[in-house]
Amino acid sequence: MVNEDDAGARRTPNLVSLPERVRSPWFELSRRLLMALGILVGTVLLVWIDRDGYTDNGDPGSGVSLIDAIYYTTVTLSTTGYGDIAPVEPHARLINAFVITPARIAFLVLLIGTTLEVLASQGREMFRVARWRKRMGKHVVVIGYGTKGRSAVETLVNNGTVLEDVVVVDPSPVAMQDAHADGLAVVTGDATRREVLRRAGVADAEQVIITTDRDDSNVLATLTVRQLNPDAWIVAAVREQENAPLMRQSGADSVITSSDAVGRLLGLSTVSPTLGSVMEDLLTYGDGLEVAERDLLVSEVGQQPQRLPDQVIAVVRDEKVYRYFDPVVTQLARGDRLVVVRPAKELPWAPRPGTHGEELAEED
Repeated sequence: MVNEDDAGARRTPNLVSLPERVRSPWFELSRRLLMALGILVGTVLLVWIDRDGYTDNGDPGSGVSLIDAIYYTTVTLSTTGYGDIAPVEPHARLINAFVITPARIAFLVLLIGTTLEVLASQGREMFRVARWRKRMGKHVVVIGYGTKGRSAVETLVNNGTVLEDVVVVDPSPVAMQDAHADGLAVVTGDATRREVLRRAGVADAEQVIITTDRDDSNVLATLTVRQLNPDAWIVAAVREQENAPLMRQSGADSVITSSDAVGRLLGLSTVSPTLGSVMEDLLTYGDGLEVAERDLLVSEVGQQPQRLPDQVIAVVRDEKVYRYFDPVVTQLARGDRLVVVRPAKELPWAPRPGTHGEELAEED
């Protein structure tokens, strides 16, 4: 009996593809033609300069003319070799052995360059993928590279994640092109298949973001990811709020309801345009305000969240999130982490605590 996952893996080319610089085919063709022309002209000049070392067996007394040099070069480089013109002097034979013979090989390589280019590119790609797999670990897997996936990756990169630590899983050729244009590695295939997720290194991933356009696909992908990696932090998007509990039961640590979130933002913007602008500012990276999580400093231990220079909105203690006014976090303790609202860019009158070498209040 054939396992369904294995059969699906054979039907779908679930390949890892890494981004690389793409050159125009006309550029490649022109480059090869110029190189071939350079070899021809260089060999003709070499034979013409050293023409006294050659003899024309068809007309021994006439010597070797420029036309003879061109003729000899073309039949030699193409390995036809009629033998009517041949080197007779020792130095001419040495030049043929150590200069013209390598030029002949290079010329032949250019003639069959398309096939060799394909083979070489496949070999390079295999080497790059193997090297990529060796350094993969504790990376981020993004399933689905639509609008939500691209925004998630942009936010990760803006907050310090390097592109090499992000892997995209998507079956769409358009998504693959977009991800490559953004400098991301792509695994092409259905993310509900174990083989596809294994290729993306889900078993070693630290975080997985699931953002396909179908809630049923997101649920199945979440189940599969959780089976392969019980410790990964899974963030999943759902279109409808009624599917959020099912997503959590499937193993998602955090569930974002896209339709409800957009609807609430639209409602806030309608009721209070100013409030809507502030919320949009908080969700937009770059200027204005941002929401961030940071460590507690030694100087802040024992203080109330409301008295810190940052605008604290939540405290993370023992993996639980408490609002800043919760009696449990009236006094901050070692090991706490703070969720704050702060300027997106540090300002002279609003320095960022924890970014200037201060001692952190790590848990004892």
